[in-house]
This record gives sequence, C-alpha cells and structure tokens, in this order.
Amino acid sequence: MTSRKTTHTPATVITAHDPEGTPCYVLDASALLAYLNGELGAERVQQCIEQGQAIMSSVNLAEVLSKCADQGMSSADQAALCAALPLEITAFDTALAMTSAALRSTTRSQGLTLGDRCCLALAQSRSATALTADQAWSHLGRADIGVQQIRPDNQRA
Repeated sequence: MTSRKTTHTPATVITAHDPEGTPCYVLDASALLAYLNGELGAERVQQCIEQGQAIMSSVNLAEVLSKCADQGMSSADQAALCAALPLEITAFDTALAMTSAALRSTTRSQGLTLGDRCCLALAQSRSATALTADQAWSHLGRADIGVQQIRPDNQRA
C-alpha cells in the first residue's frame, strides 16, 4: 500500500471534542484504507493521526486487515502494520455492541453495515466525530453522532 497526498476541504464537518476540548476522531475502515492506499482524502486522515486525535475500533481494524489479506498481504506484514499504526485501537466490548445494535433501526435505511455501526457506536460513546469515505453516512441525520466525510462532494471516488 502506498501513500500519495491530495488536497481538499472536507465537505461535511460536524466536529466533536473529548472532555479536555481536544477534537477526537474515530476512523472508519474506509478512512484508514484511504490513508494507507494514498487515496483521495488520505491527507485528512493523516492530519488526525499526526495530531494524535485518531482512534479506531478493533472491529474496523479487522475490516482493514481483511482488505489487506484480500490484496495478498501476509499475516506477518499485517502484524507489522498494526504495530506501526500511530493510533489507539479500542476493544469492542459489550457496551459498544449494545450501542451498535441500537443504531440498527435508525441506520438500516441508509444501508449501513455492522462495521459502520461499530464505528458510529465508538464515536457516540466517546462524543467523537466519525471520519469516513462512505457517502451513505452523509444522510445519517443523527445530532448525537458527528460525521465528517474525508472527500469533498464534488470529488467522491
């Protein structure tokens, strides 16, 4: 996986903050994959990571690693990638599972997956903003969960 830099202004910005007032961002698998592959929006993810503001659910990390395996990445290289990721990986516990399940009824019409809901559940639990490349999240319509697209509307992949 390579990295290339692109420049843009995020299309949707609803920013949440941790209790100390520092912005906190929960990465969706699509956001981390964009960063790892140097896709459009990678620089937004890179900025959050470099500022120490990025966290990710272990469920979404599993999604990323599954894509890496699909592309032929070895288990050893996946382990090295995990060790090199400069962000907090949060275990998915019972409380997050319950929050994710509660999101099912309000996100079903947008076609959000279990992985999507796991990311949103973590964002909601941390009063954080979810970072994604998934366009379906733009229509979430939940004031209690911040969502930020990493790609502008006119440059979506």
